[in-house]
Amino acid sequence: MLEQVPTTATNIRRRLPNQRWQISPQKIELAQNLTKVTNLSSLLNQLLINRGIETPEAAQAFLNSESINLPSPLEEFPDLAVSLELLQACITCKEKIAICGDYDADGMTSTALLLRSLRWLGAEVDYAIPSRMHEGYGINKRIVEEFHKEGVKLILTVDNGISAFEPISRARELNLQVIVTDHHDIPQQLPPANAILNPKLLPESSIYRGVAGVGVAYILAISLAQQLGQANSGIIRPMLELFTLGTIADLAPLTGVNRRWVKRGLLQLPKSQLVGIQALIQVSGVQARHGGQGEMGTRGHGDVINNFSASPRPKLSASAKVASSLKPEDIGFRLGPRINAIGRIGDPQIVIDLLTTDDMGIALEKAMQCEQINQHRQQMCEQIEQEAIAVVETEYLTSLQEDRVLVVVQPNWHHGVIGIVASRLVERYGVPVFIGTFEDDKQIRGSARGIPEFHVFEALEYCQDLLGKFGGHKAAGGFSLPAENLVALRSRLVEFANQCLEIQHLKPLLKIDAEANLNQINQELYQQLHALEPCGIDNPDPVFWTANVQVIEQQTVGKGHIKLTVAQTIDQQQFKIKAIAWRWRDYFPLPQRIDIAYKLRENNFNGNTSIELELVGARVASQCYAPFTSYTTLSKAAFEYNHRQYSCGIYQNGFLPELRIKNPDGKVLAIEQGKIVGLLGNNRQDAKEVDISQPHYDAIIQAALRALEISK
Repeated sequence: MLEQVPTTATNIRRRLPNQRWQISPQKIELAQNLTKVTNLSSLLNQLLINRGIETPEAAQAFLNSESINLPSPLEEFPDLAVSLELLQACITCKEKIAICGDYDADGMTSTALLLRSLRWLGAEVDYAIPSRMHEGYGINKRIVEEFHKEGVKLILTVDNGISAFEPISRARELNLQVIVTDHHDIPQQLPPANAILNPKLLPESSIYRGVAGVGVAYILAISLAQQLGQANSGIIRPMLELFTLGTIADLAPLTGVNRRWVKRGLLQLPKSQLVGIQALIQVSGVQARHGGQGEMGTRGHGDVINNFSASPRPKLSASAKVASSLKPEDIGFRLGPRINAIGRIGDPQIVIDLLTTDDMGIALEKAMQCEQINQHRQQMCEQIEQEAIAVVETEYLTSLQEDRVLVVVQPNWHHGVIGIVASRLVERYGVPVFIGTFEDDKQIRGSARGIPEFHVFEALEYCQDLLGKFGGHKAAGGFSLPAENLVALRSRLVEFANQCLEIQHLKPLLKIDAEANLNQINQELYQQLHALEPCGIDNPDPVFWTANVQVIEQQTVGKGHIKLTVAQTIDQQQFKIKAIAWRWRDYFPLPQRIDIAYKLRENNFNGNTSIELELVGARVASQCYAPFTSYTTLSKAAFEYNHRQYSCGIYQNGFLPELRIKNPDGKVLAIEQGKIVGLLGNNRQDAKEVDISQPHYDAIIQAALRALEISK
């Protein structure tokens, strides 16, 4: 092994985020080839490649989503035809339909979408949403029996129901017809519904596979309107807006049909015909901006109506005419949280009324309620987060590396917001977090959030004999358990975490697209990035990094943010740019020399437009991590370190130079240019990943570079 040696860089690292950087391999030749098709720069084509788009055909489909030939949903969803027949029969016979929704943004927008569309189509329809506090997620027997007493003939679940075997069995016993629309994972036993619409039942290759609950509701409503001959803009536009709101707020992947429809919806939202959305935009302070590829800039409503067919194929261009639009972050950080706050700590009826009313007075009243409840939610999150941090720092911090998972349970926390706090603790400590609160002396209810190498649902299954109800997926979950099982649960989760996590995994993972110099950051690059929009899950905002920048100004602003100016000298010319680092007060002041990772943001102030950086990562300047470009490939040297003999050299690994250091025992430490993770072992196949920012690796890398410098 390479020896551990103290280094002065340690003190610097305490003032920087504890991250591991994963920089995408740069495929220069492939990026240049795509230029012929996309008319984009090689840098932009590299971003496409990072998203799995490597062929001209895939680039065409991604950049011009309207060019995709969509198959009919009737061909994709086996039970869609039956669902349409059941709904049409109820509308014709004036039989009562009841929707069972959910209390998150996806479930509430789905409920509002189907309420609006079914009423438009002449149905007698009502809804119910289970109590988050007292009943938890999904349709239950109480709701089924109340629907039966009210004379309901058909139950339509939205964003839930796929696992509700017993409640749906009870509905069938009562001679109620049931259509399940859901998007959650498929259980071993499907419920005995008359029809089930769930994209998880489709082949993975299906373009509809990634739709959220609101996407399934949208497909059902559009298909029904078309079957009844009422698919006009009066019904289509509101549904598309609700689809867009719910899809982004639910963190659904912005690929496939989601990308195509969300792109349309974002253009419509600033001029929404729904007074509820107008009111929500107004109270949240969202402003429409110019951006996007402008695929719909010249379209009328005629194309929007035909949602399941292909459209004309405009030429691909980085400079296409732009149109006023919202961006996904407007929904993700402004509109969505105000809706979700209601589901977490308020009454979902507020949101349903907001999104179904046509009275602006009522809409503004409901939007203000959303605003006030969201402010209360923010205060609760801040308080619980600070309390949780205090518990962790006092009781668990010293054992985190050994435990590799964090389990925090305290009384008097609101379980509607602890999931948000769990996400913040993952960001802070880099380990999976299971957070809970006591419902009473005997019962605990909690939420979980994971890291890439940790599967939350599998962890919960590993502990199922200790739990009551639980559910979730790879990244997140919810659970309950008897309070007496808490100690055993913590021990079991530590056992599971140690089976799947290595020490190097216990840092937040930052995925970076490409390196850029500050002289490349300009309005032209920012405009080209619009070709990737809308960005979100599975199509993230591009993240760039720049090496060895100088922090020339910095100050804290607002609630613990750092506002700064960074500079880079290129060919004896200094390039400066402003930046913001949200919630980085713990790292103030930043060192004078750092590597930065960032997203690009447009700042419009007093009529002036400028491009700024939003920092998402920082590390010790890369001169500490082997800047190999000054050495020629196959440069070699020998050196002594800590009274032992080593050899080192620069080798070509693909397109990037790689430093290799060999110790007397034959082990090799290999580091690619720009990487903060190296490989250590006797051969590449069996080598393990190591964090070269750690002092002992940093020191020996510096010694190797000095030896190579002398040997030039």
